[in-house]
Amino acid sequence: MADTDPRRSIPRTDSLLGLPEVIDAGQRLSQATIKAIILDAQSAARAGSIPTAEVAATIVRHLSSRSASSLTPVLNATGIIVHTNLGRAPLSQAAREAVADAAGYVDVEMDLETGRRSKRGTGATQALLRACPGAEDALVVNNGAAALLLAVTALRGGPTADGSRGAHGRAVTAGANPGGEADPREIIVSRGELVEIGAGFRLPDLMTTTGARLQEVGTTNRTHLADYAEAIGTDTASLLKVHTSNFRVEGFTAAVEISQLRELADEHELPLIADLGSGLFEPDPHLPDEPDIASALAAGADVVIVSGDKLLGGPQAGLILGRREAVARIAKHPLARAMRTDKLTLAAIESTVANMQNPVHEALHINLDRLKERTEFLAELAFGTVVAHDGRVGGGGAPGVPLPGWAVELPESYAADLRTGETAIVARVHQGRCLIDLRCVPESEDFRIVDAIARIQGVDLVNAEPGENGRLLDRLKRHLGDGGKRNERLGEQD
Repeated sequence: MADTDPRRSIPRTDSLLGLPEVIDAGQRLSQATIKAIILDAQSAARAGSIPTAEVAATIVRHLSSRSASSLTPVLNATGIIVHTNLGRAPLSQAAREAVADAAGYVDVEMDLETGRRSKRGTGATQALLRACPGAEDALVVNNGAAALLLAVTALRGGPTADGSRGAHGRAVTAGANPGGEADPREIIVSRGELVEIGAGFRLPDLMTTTGARLQEVGTTNRTHLADYAEAIGTDTASLLKVHTSNFRVEGFTAAVEISQLRELADEHELPLIADLGSGLFEPDPHLPDEPDIASALAAGADVVIVSGDKLLGGPQAGLILGRREAVARIAKHPLARAMRTDKLTLAAIESTVANMQNPVHEALHINLDRLKERTEFLAELAFGTVVAHDGRVGGGGAPGVPLPGWAVELPESYAADLRTGETAIVARVHQGRCLIDLRCVPESEDFRIVDAIARIQGVDLVNAEPGENGRLLDRLKRHLGDGGKRNERLGEQD
C-alpha cells in the first residue's frame, strides 16, 4: 500500500536553500540563521502545525521580516522620554549618519596629513569642550558607571604616569610607598547619595570593587558640611557628590552644595568628584532642579561625570569633563584602556554634542498646543478618549518631575496587539487602560499609530477603498500634511 504520510512531502533542506528568496537573504543573514529558520518550518510541518505545502512560503515570510539584528524598532508611545527598556535616548538623524559613516575604515587614530598615529577621540573631545567652555579637558568611556569607577580609582592617589604628583599634590602610591605613607582609599560620600542604579547594581558596590572604602557621612535625609569635615583623615582619597537622579527625598532635608565642598577640598588638598548622571550641559527651565555640567564645574568640581544616553540625547557613554590635570590623570590610568569606547560611539557623541537638537530635546520641549491637536485627532480616528497624562524624563533623570500632556485612552487589550503588530508600538498600560502618549513619537510617524489601531479595529487604511475608510485616510493626510504623504509612501513600501 502506498505511503500517504504527508511528512514525506516536506521539502528537503538543500532545495529550500536554493530558493531565490533564501539566496537573497544570505546577503544580510548568516547561513546558520537561515538554516535555523528552515529547520523551524520543517519541524512545524512534521508536527502538523502548518501544511507541508506552506513550508517554503513560511520560510520566505520569516526571512523577509527578519533583520540582521534581533532588535526590533519600536515607536515609544509611553510618554517616557529616556526609556531604559527601549534603549534610552534615540539618536538624531545626524548622529545616525555619523555612525553609518564610522562603520567602515575611519581615521579614528590616524593623522591623514602626516600618516602617523594620532590621539583617539579628538573630535569628540573638542566638541564636548566647545559645548562646555567651563571644562578644560574631557574623556569619553563606555558608560556612566565606568566613568565613575575610573575617576574614583585614578584620583585616589599615587603618582601620574609621568611620575609627577597627583592632581592635588599628594605623592602617594598604590599600597604603601617607599616613604611609608599610607595609600588613601576612603571616598567620603553622603549617606543620602548612595544610589542603586538599574538591574540591582549599586554605586557603593561598584566603587568598593577598586579596593576603595566608602566613608558614609550624614543621614538619609540630612547631611551637613561638618559631617564631611569630621570624616576627613589620613586615609581620605576624595570627596564625592552624587546626584540622586532616580529618586527624591522630600521634607526635612539638607544637603551640601558643590561650592561648599570645594572649600573643604582645597583646605585638605583633595579631589572633588561630581557624578551628575543625567547629562544636562546647562540649566533647563523645564527641569529647574536638575543639575548641569556647566554649573557643577563653575561651583568647583574637579571632574563631572554624566551619561551620554540620557538628557544629552546621545549613545551610551560615560563623559568625564573637568580640570586638565585631573582628566589627564584619569586618561592615563590603566583602567582607561579597558573602558575605552569604540569609533561608533565617538562619532555619535561628536555629532550629538555639535547639534543639541535631537529627539530627547524635542520631546522635552515639545509644543503642547500641537501635541494636544495631534492627540485629539488620534482619539477621533481611533474612537478613543483624550485624557490628561504626565510624561516623564525617565532613565535616571528629573525624578518625580511631571511633563504635562495628554494621551489617548483605549481598552487595555490594545496594548499587546500594538506591541506585536507590523509596527511595534509600546504604549503605557495603567489602571486597566492602554494610554497612547505622542510626546516621543515623531509627528511623521502618526500615520503608523493610526494604521495600527485601525488594523486592531478591522480597518485597513493603507489599502482603503473609496468610501468611509478612504475618506478617513484623506482626512489623516490633510492633518499630517507632508508627514502624511511621507507615511503614505512608507505604508506602500510596507
